[in-house]
Amino acid sequence: MANKNQATIDEILSHRYDNGFDYWATPDKKLIKGAPFTTLECPLYLLDAGVLPGEKVMQETANLIFETWREDGRFKVSPKGAIYPCHTAAALRTLCYLDHATDKRLKKTFDYFLATQEDDGGWKCNKYSYGKGPETEFSTPMTTLTVLDAFRFSEWINIDERLDQAVEFLLTHWTIKQPIGPCHHGIGTLFMQVEYPFRSYNLFYYVYVLSFYENARKDERFKEALHALASQLDEGMIRVERVVPKLRKLSFCEKGQVSDRATERYNEILFNMNGS
Repeated sequence: MANKNQATIDEILSHRYDNGFDYWATPDKKLIKGAPFTTLECPLYLLDAGVLPGEKVMQETANLIFETWREDGRFKVSPKGAIYPCHTAAALRTLCYLDHATDKRLKKTFDYFLATQEDDGGWKCNKYSYGKGPETEFSTPMTTLTVLDAFRFSEWINIDERLDQAVEFLLTHWTIKQPIGPCHHGIGTLFMQVEYPFRSYNLFYYVYVLSFYENARKDERFKEALHALASQLDEGMIRVERVVPKLRKLSFCEKGQVSDRATERYNEILFNMNGS
C-alpha cells in the first residue's frame, strides 16, 4: 500500500486497535466508537489516501461490517444500542465505496430504505435529543444525504422517483436553512465552510452528492449552492477550512491547506455537471 501518502496511511492504521479489537472496532464489535477513527469511517480515509478497495485491510474491514448486517437489511453497528437509520446508512455507504454495492445483502438494505422513506422524502431517526419541537417533524438532512450518497452506486439512481423526492427534500432545506430534524441540522455559517473529509452535513458534501442526481443539477437551488462552493476556490483548488482536529495529521485534509484529494472531488462535481 506504499505511496506518497504513506505517512497518512500509517497514521490511520496506527489507530486500528484503539478500541480493543481489530479494524477500529471494540471487542463486542461496536463499529462507531472512537470517532473520527471508527470502523465505518477509516476505510474512507484510506481510500482518500490512495489505498485500493481490494487491499486486505479494506476487505477485512468490510467483512466485519457485514457481520453486523441483519436479514431485514439494517446494520446493528452498536451491539447494545438501538438500530438507527443513520447507522445503517453509514454502513451501507462505506460498503458501497468498498465496491460491494451489488452484494445481494445490500439489495435488502437498499430496499429497506426505499420502504421506510418519510412523507417529506427523507429519512430520520426517532431519537429526540433536543426534545420534540415542530422542527423535528422533518427528516434528518445528514441521514438523507448519506443515503443518497450510497444510492448513487445503485441501479436506482436517476430512475426511481423516490430518490428524486429525497433530492427535493434536501433542496428544500437550502431554502428553509433553519435547523430541522431530530438532530437539528441547519444551513448556517459552519455549513458554508469547506470541510473535508465528508463526514458531516456541510456545503461541500451536500453539493458533491447532489451533483450525481439529474433533478438536482438542473435546479436553481443546487446551482446556488454550487456557486457558493465555487466562490471559495483557491485558483481552482479546494482549500480545507474545517477539519476534525484529530484528523489534522492526514495529508489530504490539513486545515488551511489546499487539498489535492478534495479538489479531485470538486472536479467530479464539474464532470457531473458537464455530463448533464
